[in-house]
Amino acid sequence: MRKVMHTVEETSLRIRNGERLMLAADSRVLASLPRGHWIAGTIPYFMTEDGGRFSRDLILVNELPSGSVGCEIKIYDSTDIGRIYADAPENGITVVVLPASSPTHFEFALNVTKCEAFATRPLIGWVSGTEIGPDPHEKPLIYCGENRKAIEDGAVVMHISLAADKRADINIVNIFRQDQGDTLMFLEDGFSASSVIVNGKIRDLADYIAQRGVDTRFPLVADYFGSMINISFKSIDTMTGDVSFYAPVFRGVEYKLAEPIEDYASLFAENTPEEPAENIFFSCNCILNYLYSKLEGRRAGAITGPVTFGEIAYQLLNQTLVYAVIRDEKS
Repeated sequence: MRKVMHTVEETSLRIRNGERLMLAADSRVLASLPRGHWIAGTIPYFMTEDGGRFSRDLILVNELPSGSVGCEIKIYDSTDIGRIYADAPENGITVVVLPASSPTHFEFALNVTKCEAFATRPLIGWVSGTEIGPDPHEKPLIYCGENRKAIEDGAVVMHISLAADKRADINIVNIFRQDQGDTLMFLEDGFSASSVIVNGKIRDLADYIAQRGVDTRFPLVADYFGSMINISFKSIDTMTGDVSFYAPVFRGVEYKLAEPIEDYASLFAENTPEEPAENIFFSCNCILNYLYSKLEGRRAGAITGPVTFGEIAYQLLNQTLVYAVIRDEKS
């Protein structure tokens, strides 16, 4: 497998040599890099060629894929993120990084499916984050290397054009399925809720979770035309009864609890892609998979990439692994 973790010195040399790079690292490391053609997000958790790893010193580096013929770096915010698909090249792939819990993150999550040209062009990316626990005031950031700017709210994007004989395929690994129990619906769109409609009756959501003994390691799951979309539980405020999620729930959509999983780590390992490492251009894995599967020091197949606070494969996802492959048009 190729080396993905690099020192500041190694990465800086590549930037000065004019390489176009997609990076993930601690904010202090990213702030020390020179101006150049790169985008980045903050995170100290990684899937490396040697397995899951925590590091505040090294940088995870993705370069442009074989078959790329150009790229454009852009910065969006909550007012124009809806242009992301329309701005994408006709034959190519777009990589996006958003800071967790920022207005642009929320705008993208809630409204990307309404964007002009939604899902007509390959879009992959991730939500940046911070170390869990030590410093509640540390903010997730993104960086644009062209001006070395650290951004708390926005989206950094690399629109990559591919040669005519290449195409990008995006794949999603989701180990969760709906159980056959209660149907849950919500009264409004959002990243939190205090009430839920259970089989047609309004209930207090926190009480429902407690009474059912719901294991909140496992998400809510919606069936979108055969695709399972997860909504992961973030926290429950016992004082207010407010339940927060890592992705938004939507009014009018039917959700079910996920089927319980006895051995999270084994099932996740069984479902990691068998795609050769050299074929995978970009990949990322959810922080919840990393924690619940105990992936530190363990490999997830050929997957390398940032461990994220949200995955993007056309839209915002939770508790998934996503990856992009560049293929010959004929294959």
